[in-house]
Amino acid sequence: MIKMIQWYPGHMAKTLREIKQNIKHVDIIIELVDARAPMASQNPMLEPIIRHKTKVVLLMKSDLADAHITEEWVRFIQKDSTFALDMNVNDKKNITNFLQLLQEIGEDELQKRKAKGIQKKSIRMLIAGIPNVGKSTLINRLANKRIAKIGDRPGVTRQPLWIKVGKQFELLDTPGVLWPKFEDQIIGMKLAAIGSIKYELVPAQDVAAFVIKYIGNHYPTILLERYDLDDIDDMWEVFIHIGKRRGALEKGGNVNFDKVAEIILQDFRSGRLGRVTLEKVQ
Repeated sequence: MIKMIQWYPGHMAKTLREIKQNIKHVDIIIELVDARAPMASQNPMLEPIIRHKTKVVLLMKSDLADAHITEEWVRFIQKDSTFALDMNVNDKKNITNFLQLLQEIGEDELQKRKAKGIQKKSIRMLIAGIPNVGKSTLINRLANKRIAKIGDRPGVTRQPLWIKVGKQFELLDTPGVLWPKFEDQIIGMKLAAIGSIKYELVPAQDVAAFVIKYIGNHYPTILLERYDLDDIDDMWEVFIHIGKRRGALEKGGNVNFDKVAEIILQDFRSGRLGRVTLEKVQ
């Protein structure tokens, strides 16, 4: 297991500086977190910058997360007077609900401006989140056209971009931002499991073992149904079992543990294991 993960490319530091510079021009902050790990995927470096702004937290990829736990997270976040919604970008109803919420918040912002004698009609929003949280796909859905590049590889440098959303909103897109180091190895494991940390930074076998252990403790029937596993005490035997069952073999018939780890992580990230959330509301 890792003790600390350190990864802070120069473009991420630059992005934080640009967020600080643009924050005064923004009315609403849209913060994206992964519904499978809402706390681990919330960047603590953003809060001091955005704390005085109206904020909407979107729990992204909710179709891959445990629906009941996602509901609990939404209620928990809303207790702090923060707007929160679960979000599956492929669900038109989710997009419609989000746009309706933005419209309501926007009207309030316009009324505040009017009271101050400000006639500017457009509402400016800033969208921020960690890498690979689904930001690009969301932006393309909101703009009804392909504007943001989409990929499943974290750490790709992109420039901040203002995007028109409907007649009333302007949206500032920013690259995904992580923080310099994860002193809590569990946070690092969760972020690696959902694909927000580069593969090279954390051994895939360790991450896969973490996922297996968590699911075995909280969703044991999933392992039985997917891998015919009912005992995870010996992780070596677990990998051997899955490798043979899924054909992850080398020449000579030996199990390739790296391939097994990749199978497990892809099964988890794609939802083939079922709807799994790695964090519960405490």
